[in-house]
Parts: sequence; structure tokens; C-alpha cells
Amino acid sequence: MFIKSISYWSFPGGLEGTRPVAEVFDLAKRAGFEAVEVALGDAGDITPAMTERQAKDILRSAAEAGIRISSVATGLFWGKPLSSDDPKVRAEAMDIASKLIDIAGWLEAGAVLLIPGAVDVFFDPSSAVVDYDTVHKRASEAVAKLLPRAQAARVAIGIENVWNKFLADPLAMKTFIDQFNSEWVGSYFDVGNSMLTGYPEHWIRLLGRRIKRVHFKDFRRNVGTADGFVDLLAGDVNWPEVVKALTEVGYRGFLTAEMIPLYKHSPEVLVENTSRAMDAILGR
Repeated sequence: MFIKSISYWSFPGGLEGTRPVAEVFDLAKRAGFEAVEVALGDAGDITPAMTERQAKDILRSAAEAGIRISSVATGLFWGKPLSSDDPKVRAEAMDIASKLIDIAGWLEAGAVLLIPGAVDVFFDPSSAVVDYDTVHKRASEAVAKLLPRAQAARVAIGIENVWNKFLADPLAMKTFIDQFNSEWVGSYFDVGNSMLTGYPEHWIRLLGRRIKRVHFKDFRRNVGTADGFVDLLAGDVNWPEVVKALTEVGYRGFLTAEMIPLYKHSPEVLVENTSRAMDAILGR
């Protein structure tokens, strides 16, 4: 069974962390979603300073709204990558990752979105370029250190395919995941992100049981930049093939719409449009 979910970042104030999470739960439920992916940030209801008691209050708000928490994401790894050349930054990134897992455990989310490292940051030309082999080594070491914590919390580490010039094809992702030989390390597969260099249905069939969570985004290939991300059904994703592939590999879980950027005007309409598009994609 697929569970229809949406990212906290898809709501006005989400990226900034200024929108109360309880409000998002209510809005998501009214729009027809069953779950919300929450986000750890420097500001807002969910930060690295969060306590277990605060997390339980948020979990209670979700239950009152009739919403499940599908996963916990964070954008903090772009500024503090686990693969940084600076040992201090890597240590800070490990602290973020550890807290991310703890919070996901408290929220009974079952999974976190982890960016394991980056060769560069595509939206920041001033960012350092780190050798691919070095990124692979540091990312592997970081995930290995995080694994016992994740297993104890019963939280899957979902490695996302992002535009970090690392694990940019499904075989590389599969090999990276398999080195840990653990059910607690898998793929957080992003449909839209895979479109730049490949086909999401190919990724899905190669990753199979390794997929722990799925992001829904659409993308226009002829744009070829971040400006190519568009509304669901407005891009080049072959949605019937994506759903067919997910069904074939036996994926039964959360499908989370991550709709960025928001509309310039009346951004709240994006949530309603996304809900209707997901219903069409899933044949509901």
C-alpha cells in the first residue's frame, strides 16, 4: 500500500522553519495527505536542540490531526557535509546526523534522509571541491559509525540521490548501500533528482528492496538545471512506469511529494494541486 505524504518544505514558511509543524499537519490532512515528512533546521519547531519531550508533543499533534510522520529530512548537510576537508565540520555534521536519528526515533518516523557527502554544492560556486574517492571514504566511515545508533532507534538511514556528483547512478548507489549489509541502511530515492542523468524506473528496479522512502518530484530534461523542477505531471517523468516499477519491486510505503520552489503567488495552492496530481498518478 502506498501512503500519500508531503514534505514540510512544500508549505509556506517550511524552508525557513517559521511555519508551526502542527499547522502543517492540519493543512496536509485537509488537502488529502496521510503523512508529512518533517525537517530538522536551524530554526522552527525541530532543531538540533530538540528534546524527547518536545518531540513527543509534536507526535501527539500529528496523531490529533490524523497524520503520520513519514521521515525526517534536513538541509543542514549542505553547509556542513559529512565529507568536508575540515575535521571540525565533519564532527559537526556527525552531531547533526546523530540528532537526526534520535529525533526520527522519538517521532516514530522510521527513516531519515541523509546526504552522505558532496563532491561539490551545485548551488554554491564558492563551495570546496572534494575528490570523489575521498567523499566515498568519508561517507562510508560516517554511515558505519551512525549505523549502531540507527539500529538501536529502529530508524533506517535513507541515502538520497541528490545533485552532489556522488552516487550519481543506481549501480553506484546499490554498491554503496550493500557494503553495510544492513536493513537499516538503504535508499531514499528521489524520482525527480534522477531525471538529470537517467530514468527513475531504472533506479527503482536496480535498487529494489533497498528503497526505504521515496520522494516525488517532476522535472523537465530540456531545462537541465534546478529550474527544471515543475509540478507533478508537468514534467518528463513517466509516472505510469514509476508506479509500475515500485509495484514490481514490492515497495509499500510512503511516497512524499517534495515540492520546491513554492508558487510566487498563493503558494498554498501548491499543496492542493500536488494532492490532486498524486491521486491521478496513483489511480485514486
